[in-house]
Amino acid sequence: MDAVGVWGQRGVARRGFAAARRFRRPVVVVEDAFLRSVQPGREEPPAGLLIDETGVYYDANAPSAIEDLLASDLTEEALARARAGLALFRRLGLSKYNAWDLAAPLPEPGFVLVVDQTRDDASIAGAGATAATFDAMLAAARAENPGARILLRPHPEVVAGRKRGHLRGGGDVGVLPPNLPPAAVLARAARVYTVSSQLGFEAILAGHRPRVFGLPFYAGWGLSDDEMTSPRRGKVRSAEAVFSAAMLEAPTWYDLYDRGPATFEDAATGLAVRAAAHRLAPRGAVCHGMRLWKRPAVASFLRGGPVRFEDDAARAVSRAAAGKQPLFVWAGRETADLAARCAAAEVPLFRVEDGFLRSAGLGAALVPALSLVFDDLGIYYDPGRPSRLEALIAEAVELPEDALDRARRLREGIVSAGLSKYNVGEAAAIEVPAGRQVILVPGQVEDDASIRLGASDVRTNLGLLEATRAANPEVFLIYKPHPDVEAGLRQGRVPEAALTSLADHVARRADPASLLARADAVWTMTSLMGFEALLRGVPVHTLGQPFYAGWGLTQDHGPPVARRTARPGLDALVHAALIDYPTYRDPVSRLPAPPEVIVRRLSAPSGRVPRQDPALRLLAKAQGLFASYAHWWR
Repeated sequence: MDAVGVWGQRGVARRGFAAARRFRRPVVVVEDAFLRSVQPGREEPPAGLLIDETGVYYDANAPSAIEDLLASDLTEEALARARAGLALFRRLGLSKYNAWDLAAPLPEPGFVLVVDQTRDDASIAGAGATAATFDAMLAAARAENPGARILLRPHPEVVAGRKRGHLRGGGDVGVLPPNLPPAAVLARAARVYTVSSQLGFEAILAGHRPRVFGLPFYAGWGLSDDEMTSPRRGKVRSAEAVFSAAMLEAPTWYDLYDRGPATFEDAATGLAVRAAAHRLAPRGAVCHGMRLWKRPAVASFLRGGPVRFEDDAARAVSRAAAGKQPLFVWAGRETADLAARCAAAEVPLFRVEDGFLRSAGLGAALVPALSLVFDDLGIYYDPGRPSRLEALIAEAVELPEDALDRARRLREGIVSAGLSKYNVGEAAAIEVPAGRQVILVPGQVEDDASIRLGASDVRTNLGLLEATRAANPEVFLIYKPHPDVEAGLRQGRVPEAALTSLADHVARRADPASLLARADAVWTMTSLMGFEALLRGVPVHTLGQPFYAGWGLTQDHGPPVARRTARPGLDALVHAALIDYPTYRDPVSRLPAPPEVIVRRLSAPSGRVPRQDPALRLLAKAQGLFASYAHWWR
């Protein structure tokens, strides 16, 4: 036995300390890291651990790994990483627990924030404090801020009813509503008072100088007004230095997707994604307009509570209103009546569609999606009204460099792996005469909603081919039929005679990535292949109004969308469309995941992503037989 490992310093940990003394072995103390999970409790594993061979961070009576790290100076490289990591932490709005209600009303700015903690928490005694310290803190907050609004912030475990706190509201002390995001609360607070809570650390990271009545790990470094001092903490440190020690150097972060070590950046990004997925439907959801085979996949994306499917629109709205739940409708099944009912009942309405990195197989062939979009404003393929994606693209012009760098790396990973929406088809072998420019024309499903709502004068694949050939009589034109049309599952077939006269090559069952690698330009109505061409730096001409048109990145021949006045760069567009807009689900861990995990899955050998269920294959073939009558079930 080399060492004795214990969790914290209380309870059964005392046996470990006794065993270490008996066998004269060192003790390794383990605690949750400062980013833990979406919700408190044992239901979720922690995103990281503090594994300390020196002491434990909340016991000021002895050194700890974090304290030792803060005693050393940061290198320029470490400082640069800390600045970037702190910027990421602030942008993601993370805390130890993250089941926040972003729609809850926030208090008016200017209040004094007093932070309570759970009774008998080890960090209180470890910081040299007692229950009486909390009374002294509240008295100081009153005395030092005469006439100010004082708001008490209970611990999440107290709000959940699992533990007791020290302070109560009443009189001149209000109580913050539960589940408010700490970052938003700190942004509105004028002053922050704490004993040893992690929220004091987060207050420093948010730019506050908190009043601290105990001696937690972040006190004594010149960043807080402290009631206690430690002879070991004489140096002045920056917020970046404390962040580096507590978030980058001391913790061991864990990759919940691939079961191995992770960086802070990956752990934070994954936790933010899981928190966002939880916030979609924290009390559960009602779904309407979902075909039977899609329902298990949709339910797996909505993780906050029970998910119910209701075929009748009126009953769906009524049930959602009764449960104070949002209503999710497959975008093509939304009606004006449904939207009106939701508005009248004050039921949040989200439109659902497949994401842009969807699967290894066709949706029409009933292969489940790895990504979905949940749009509270409209839907991305309908330019006739605003959508959440449109808003995200407009906002993306303000993204910082580290976010754009992430989008660039994601884009390069997609391109190098040869990924597309469905990831089907074979590499195309095409002989192109020397000296001729190549234009790729992707076919579409002609009764698809993106054509009905987003196309202009040209609305058929034949019309697209004719318009492209008329504008480019000398080019080598490659036509790629849509895979759903090729499979006989949807409408959009072009007569063979027309294909022969208009296209130089018809790329049947071809992999989109291999075709884009050969193309000098893409002409399209509203196809997602236009977006995939932009990822690869291929010029794109649009005849309709797809979501990626109108931002200055494409040559647009259709009518403009007046709302699209922002001019984001390519990586800003990628961040909005592939990082911010969709929700992804990892088929291996079955957790909400960042897009980088999905890229890894789709790039891996077959078997890492879901394929078509054998029972569903028979249904897909039956659909193919009745493709001409698709309006019966769509």
